[in-house]
Amino acid sequence: MLVISDEIVQSTKLNERELEIEIAVALYEKGILSFGQARKLARMEYFEFEKLLFDRKVPTGFTPEDLEADLATLQKLRQR
Repeated sequence: MLVISDEIVQSTKLNERELEIEIAVALYEKGILSFGQARKLARMEYFEFEKLLFDRKVPTGFTPEDLEADLATLQKLRQR
């Protein structure tokens, strides 16, 4: 668990929720977190996070491998 001191949070002039989102976007943009990981860190739904990235002009870099993974997940969900 990461703990960020109140002093650091206050120095950003962001509330905790805004800081979480900023960290998630930055780590996604740098390629450190996947879309799904960043979305979870930001505590946002898929399309909400996608729209945030679109509005900020952050490329999503959706690859053919991502499509295959998504299709596999959908197939698993259908089988339930």
